[in-house]
Order: sequence, then structure tokens, then C-alpha cells
Amino acid sequence: MKNLTIITFLFAFPFLAMAQKPDDKKREEIESYKITYLTQKLELSAEEAKIFWPIYNDYQKEQAQLRKERGQKMISFRKMPEIDELSDSEVQTLIVNDFSFKQRELNLDKKYYAKLKASLPIKVIGKYYRAQETFKRELLSRYRNKRP
Repeated sequence: MKNLTIITFLFAFPFLAMAQKPDDKKREEIESYKITYLTQKLELSAEEAKIFWPIYNDYQKEQAQLRKERGQKMISFRKMPEIDELSDSEVQTLIVNDFSFKQRELNLDKKYYAKLKASLPIKVIGKYYRAQETFKRELLSRYRNKRP
């Protein structure tokens, strides 16, 4: 288990070392917690870890890039002060752009599911997807409980 943890951090370290802003410190803390969480939940063998973590890291990089692109290039409903001030075509464009982003996100998920499926047992992949969901719930609970 000790060797597995070392291998995990060796594969995950490049991703964690990219801190640039104060917000990145919080993201880095969450990602570190997530890696520890996934390591415990997945119970990967050393060989499985060598396969899983590079795929996971690539997936995280592509996801981050997609979100960054959305934030930079796409106008979203969150940035609009009032829908009533927009023309119908502007509202339609916002909706279609949101669909486009969601489709690209889904395509990315499918791409990495196929990579994992080609390399790892399906039960390991199932544990990964379950761990992703339980991690989100645990993280939300953890941060809610820290608020005064």
C-alpha cells in the first residue's frame, strides 16, 4: 500500500505543481484530497495505478481546458444581468452555446471512459465513477460544515 501511494503521487504530482494564484492553492488542496480519496476508494494494484493515473491526469487537464475556454469565450447566463434585456436571438445563442458546451463535456467523458475501459477492469471503472460522486457529496459536506 505504501508503494501504491508513492506511485500515485508520482503520477499526480505534475498536476498538483501548477499553482499560480491564491485560488489555485484551494484547487490544489481539493485535488490533493481527491487523489487521496480516489486512491483509498479504488484500491488499485500497482499495475492498475500505472495505467489509471496518467489517464486521469490527462482527463483533468482536458476538463480544465474546456472550462477555461467556456469562461473566456462563451457568454453564459451567469454573466447576464437580466434575460429580459436581451433579444430573442441572443437568448437562443446562449442556450445553444450551453448545449454545445455540455455536448463537448459529454464527448470528453465518453473519450476517457473508452480509454479506461480499454485498459482496466470494468469494476475498477465502476468504483471510479462511484468514488467521483461520493467525493462530490463529501466535499460539499466538508465545506458546508466549515462555514460559521
